[in-house]
Amino acid sequence: MDSLIPPNLIPPRLRVLCRLDDIPDGGAKGFPAATLGSAGLFAVRQGDRAFVYVNACPHIGISLDWLPDRFLSADGRLIVCSTHGAEFRIADGVCLRGPCHGDALEAVPVTIDANRTLMVAEGAGL
Repeated sequence: MDSLIPPNLIPPRLRVLCRLDDIPDGGAKGFPAATLGSAGLFAVRQGDRAFVYVNACPHIGISLDWLPDRFLSADGRLIVCSTHGAEFRIADGVCLRGPCHGDALEAVPVTIDANRTLMVAEGAGL
């Protein structure tokens, strides 16, 4: 008799982004899209935690960074959209100010393993 594993019990394949220590504490780092036509991702590090989001503004879908890895306000307290200056809270991606006020960035669950490697489920952010 064949034994089939239900799809909801198959662990997802993981995509390695980088080591946590590759992102300066209080900094951010962008990652290219895993497939053509999809948005990339970015991570913001705060101590031993990282918050990962799809690199697309909820207002018009454009990338947030104005230069590579430039996602944060000058004081490092907020994520800022390069196109219209919308400001997002780092911890949950909620837009605090701008044309998308009240909307939120698309959060991507992140795993940090014992080697301090950041990983997301393959296909995250599509």
